[in-house]
Amino acid sequence: MNDSELKRWRLLLGEPANDLSPKLSQDDLRMDQALEALYDQDSGGRAGGLGASNPNVSRWLGDIRKYFPSSVVQVMQKDAIERLNLQQLLLEPEILAEAEPDIHLVSSLLSLNHLIPAKTRETAREVVRKLVEELLRKLEQPTRSAVQGALARHLRNPRPKLKEIDWPRTIKANLKTYQPEYKTIIPEKLVGFGRKQSSLKDVVLCIDQSGSMAASIIYSSIFGAVMASLPAVSTRFVLFDTAVVDLTDDLKDPVDLLFGTQLGGGTDINKAMRYCEDHITRPSDTTFVLISDLLEGGDARPMLKTAARMVDAGVTVIALLALSDEGKPWYCEKNSASFAALGIPVFACTPDQFPDLMAAALSKKDLHLWAKQFGIRLR
Repeated sequence: MNDSELKRWRLLLGEPANDLSPKLSQDDLRMDQALEALYDQDSGGRAGGLGASNPNVSRWLGDIRKYFPSSVVQVMQKDAIERLNLQQLLLEPEILAEAEPDIHLVSSLLSLNHLIPAKTRETAREVVRKLVEELLRKLEQPTRSAVQGALARHLRNPRPKLKEIDWPRTIKANLKTYQPEYKTIIPEKLVGFGRKQSSLKDVVLCIDQSGSMAASIIYSSIFGAVMASLPAVSTRFVLFDTAVVDLTDDLKDPVDLLFGTQLGGGTDINKAMRYCEDHITRPSDTTFVLISDLLEGGDARPMLKTAARMVDAGVTVIALLALSDEGKPWYCEKNSASFAALGIPVFACTPDQFPDLMAAALSKKDLHLWAKQFGIRLR
């Protein structure tokens, strides 16, 4: 085993493995101290290292950003919040300024939203905004391409009137009929301008805002904002616990939307579904996405009746148990089985899969087959 491998094992195992590696450099020691502060515990389970000092935490956050790649930093920040109970310290602006924006950190901020003091709120918004901008850069183009591709055949008018003809596209579509002797084409196929004056499809995102759904809310807000910017799609965004909040007007700014959430509390899925049902005017052109663990707070039968009515009316209904990087949800198995018995696809998916899911739903494809093609296990 070479020196590099020995050093990696030494950093992994900590101080008890001092004999494994040659003398550590100053940077190696700082890395070791950062790992020790987070992960070294004695037999009594005492977490060691960071204490309750703001300077210590700020220094530690700076060190891990310096010595570890971004993907590792995100894992360590998540572990620190969970293992060392750093939630309260994250309400300090100097701590937040040093943190690396990631889905776990923002989820924690959203869960603490009502506790964030005035002095920290602007810093918290900046952290959330950085993550939102990063996710938009990653997810906006795939979502636009998938949704617009699914609707492309609807966006062109195959039987245009004279004033509706898109002449450049019509000429291109009929080049094979060019008549050299007349120096013209025979327009066998007319291509019209897209019908941009009204949306072609309606999408309703209905999201459970119980504490475990934070990541799903963050990703849903990004996808909702992108779809809301597409003229061909009309998007409604609804959050719920025991109350229902329609945040459709906030889709233009996902940061405002996220700060409008209130994670935790009870769950009344049927109330939210009834609200959405009342706002569905074109059932056969509507995709309703319920993002929830399906743990209904009361009697589940009204919820299932509402779901059945939607399906019978022609709404494309999808029950997403989670929209998260892990794609491994905790959920109510009984209610998920009841939804599946109604013909509703029930599964979890990752953000990378969601654009293609929406394209399949808007194209009226069989979503059970779609899920199987992606290796997604149906519930």
